[in-house]
Amino acid sequence: MRHSSERVKGKNYRDFGGKPLYHHVVESLLACPSITEVVIDTDSPVILEDAARYFPAVTLLERPEHLRAGDIPMNDVLLNTINQLEADFFLQTHSTNPLLTAESIEKGVSFFLKNYPVYDSLFTVTRLQTRLWDELARAVNHNPNILLRTQDLPPIYEENSCMYIFSKAILERKHNRIGDRPYMLEISKAEAQDIDVEIEFEIAEFLYKARQNQSV
Repeated sequence: MRHSSERVKGKNYRDFGGKPLYHHVVESLLACPSITEVVIDTDSPVILEDAARYFPAVTLLERPEHLRAGDIPMNDVLLNTINQLEADFFLQTHSTNPLLTAESIEKGVSFFLKNYPVYDSLFTVTRLQTRLWDELARAVNHNPNILLRTQDLPPIYEENSCMYIFSKAILERKHNRIGDRPYMLEISKAEAQDIDVEIEFEIAEFLYKARQNQSV
């Protein structure tokens, strides 16, 4: 969790539905019985202080100066993080995925542990069934001469960055969270909301409040 955000100022600790944005994903992780340790890697003094107060069971790691710039590859940050930890497998998610549920996280972890080493890693995806074109106006996933309904198109899956499960060996060998035999865990588009810009913050918060009203 970075302290500064170029497109949405202070988004990781900004109020989202009545509490800081990052609280939502931390609470979901803590609610999963298969997860043995929750770790926050951050350069934010705000998050370090707040997390120590509200989540005393969470391990806090202060990100070193050379890994704080916005253009630093996430895999470099992850390698620094996991080299300070002991675990057979690591799960990564982001504070910008506040609608990711504990149920989906637990489902992913349980499936992976039951099916390893058939699958050596896992990542979440969102199903796309829409007509896609490349920059040269060439059809990517459909035949323009056969106008199928979009719901009848073969699905394409978008890597939504909500959750990754991997081993230290994979990250070190491939410099990637996705191994040679990954499993794609599909989650809904609503749950996969990722906040990069202001309108996405507003949409995610709207969906969160709608979900809360439905659960009352």
